[in-house]
Amino acid sequence: MIIQPKVNAFLCSTAHPLGCEEHVRREINYMKNLPKTDFEAEPPKRVLIIGCSAGYGLSARIAATYAYGASTIGVCREREPSETKTASPGWYNYHAFDKLVTADGFRTKTVNEDAFLSSTKSKVIDIIKSELGQIDMVIYSLAAPKRAMDDGTVYRSSLKTTGKPFISKDLDLNTLEIIEGRMECATEKEIHDSVKVMGGEDWYNWIKALSDADALSRNAITVAFSYLGPKLTYPIYRHGTMGFAKKHVYETSKLICTDFSNLGVRAYTSMNKSMVTQASIAIPMAPIYIAVARKVMQNAGCYEDCIQHMNRLFTEKMLPGRPVITDSDGIIRLDDFELQDEIQNRITRNMDHLNTENAEELAGLSDYWEDFYHMFGFRYDNIDYNSDVSQYYE
Repeated sequence: MIIQPKVNAFLCSTAHPLGCEEHVRREINYMKNLPKTDFEAEPPKRVLIIGCSAGYGLSARIAATYAYGASTIGVCREREPSETKTASPGWYNYHAFDKLVTADGFRTKTVNEDAFLSSTKSKVIDIIKSELGQIDMVIYSLAAPKRAMDDGTVYRSSLKTTGKPFISKDLDLNTLEIIEGRMECATEKEIHDSVKVMGGEDWYNWIKALSDADALSRNAITVAFSYLGPKLTYPIYRHGTMGFAKKHVYETSKLICTDFSNLGVRAYTSMNKSMVTQASIAIPMAPIYIAVARKVMQNAGCYEDCIQHMNRLFTEKMLPGRPVITDSDGIIRLDDFELQDEIQNRITRNMDHLNTENAEELAGLSDYWEDFYHMFGFRYDNIDYNSDVSQYYE
């Protein structure tokens, strides 16, 4: 089988196994080549990552493994390959991760099942009890368009604003033209359902299930990844359905601290920077902001990719032996570089002047597309994309 990218707008229907492995290997090599961090206390050694197969979740798993020397259990739901279709990139990613970290002597286990279901939680807990005993850290990085409940009810999230429709510049991902984009208002039901999918309820359910099974260690730490962005994108994020969901995530962090205080559980939300991920590129009008922000931060020397971002989380913001670094609301601000006034002023100025003719200069679309294709395992210069790969991950 020879695999080439098949792209339509923000969707790529193919993924390359060797390219996905190369992506994982490069992130691992980044961590391995960093100077060893001397921690003042023992770091978490048994880490559960819910949503582990791509983007921040995958990078968090790699960072925890190589910064902390942790054994990890990952949970994700990814499509297996078939005779007519490649697997999803996340399927190739987690297989590559398991292979590469095992070769480096680390313990790893990945469960490819729906994280929302109680049956998946029970299966994961059985693995924890038999192989690790307990979990010291839980990373919640789940990004899903829908949530199936145990009783069969299905909730679907909506990417919409509230109040009034939002109109702004957008990128036509087929023609690469700068166009006018419009985001419609959500109904009350769409807001409710989005919170059910993207809010903190399932994060809480995981912590409760682990606690009830005595699979959560005393003084365990748990972090849910979030994003709200600057004022420029408030109608998309903070004032949209995602904003309602992320507010619920934050409130859940406080509830977890209260309800599991007997165990000393510490729960945080981490506001991460904008990034080209499979979740973010599907958000209306988000890609053009992400592209412009990427270009501005590159020029300013403060751009971080996923693995650099996660390494900073584990070795600076959550340095073992020291208090977790948060803002006054108790939120970990990994978006601090992006939200600097100087950076946001430059982004706003570039967005104001952006058009189809200057899009490469102001938004760096070629770099944006490199990130896009890399997510699916393509455009790595050391991979022969004309070679047959049928023997991989059959």
